[in-house]
Parts: sequence; C-alpha cells; structure tokens
Amino acid sequence: MASSLIISPRKLRSDLYSYSYQEDHYSTPLVINVLASLIERSMARTERIVKNGSRSLSKAISTNIFDCREILDMTIQSYLERIFRYTRAGPSVYVVAYVYIDRFCQNNPGFRINARNVHRLLITTIMLASKYVEDMNYRNSYFGRVGGLTTDELNKLELEFLFLMDFKLHVNVSVFESYCCHLEREVSIGGGYHIERTLRCAEEIKAKHREERGYTHIARVML
Repeated sequence: MASSLIISPRKLRSDLYSYSYQEDHYSTPLVINVLASLIERSMARTERIVKNGSRSLSKAISTNIFDCREILDMTIQSYLERIFRYTRAGPSVYVVAYVYIDRFCQNNPGFRINARNVHRLLITTIMLASKYVEDMNYRNSYFGRVGGLTTDELNKLELEFLFLMDFKLHVNVSVFESYCCHLEREVSIGGGYHIERTLRCAEEIKAKHREERGYTHIARVML
C-alpha cells in the first residue's frame, strides 16, 4: 500500500457505504489509498522498463503535454489527499478517474506514468470524473490551484485529454463494476463485498443531504 494504513475488506466496505458528504466530514476515503498503491506500482514498472532499456518512454508530443518541467515533491498519496481535502470529491469520483487513466493508457500505448507526468494526469482525470459524477463542481481555476497549476495549464490539459480520449468519457454500470472489482482485489483477493454500489449509494447520500439543506432538485445518477 501507499502508506502504513492496513485496509481490510470490511473496513473499506464500511467506509464506502457510510461515506458522508457533510461539510464537516474530514475522513479521507479509503479508496484513495488503493488508487495511490496502483499508481505507484505502475510508476515502479515504468522505472524498471527504463532501467532495463527494454522499452523507451513515449516521445509523442500529444502525451508529453502532461510532462512538467519540475517534478513535484509530493507523494501520490499526499497529492490525492490534498485533492480530496479541498474538493471533497466522493469515492466514486476516484473510481471513474481510474477508469479514465486506464483508457488513456490503452489509447496511447507508448505512454507510461512516471514522476514527471503523474500529478498532472491525476488532477486532470479527477476533475473530469468529478464533472461526470457530481452534480455541482468547482471551476477549473479552483482545481488548478488545488493541483498546483494555472487555469490556462489545466484548461489545455483538459482539452488535450478529451481529444486523446476521443471524448469517450461515459462509464456504464458494467464497466464501473469491473473496475471496482479490480480495486477490491487490491485489498483482498476474492472479497465478497461490492464497491460498485458506491456510486449509487453516494448519489442517495447527496440527495438526502440536499433535502436537509432545503434543496428541491433531485440528484441524477450519471451512469
């Protein structure tokens, strides 16, 4: 794992099902730990590939837009926690962001996640996933400040990412479930709980919270 925190299937399930969208809720979703672990493993594979010289990193200008001039001195775990702290994006957002990252890598076979591009890729995919899943979102300028980018930089990254993905951002239920199962296996092989209900459960929680705050509109499940 990306940190010393021990996550059991029961603990992860409890966190995902009981996640609160209240403004005073500061507990980081456990799925962030799992995603950080996956990303760090991918980066470790990239380092081994480069070290062995068996395959070079992509030289494509289109994907090099995610490369930063200076590597950010922040772990993946800390970066994801920062994004959550200032955006309060729910667990399902990080699952959808993971779907986008995987699709992006599949659409661009020469692309490899490394220390120079990982932070920009994460803030871009999480912002887009938030726009897809959440009913209300912050502006790009706010996401940029959270991720350490200017508004212009993040706007360019968003647009480039959309074109490289052919604007295919829809995530249906079966795809969402398959990626949740993959995240489940990161915690426990053969675990019997179901993260795929997180998205629907999260929408129900948000709808209930809005009713309590006097909102009259009903949240729609974006699947």
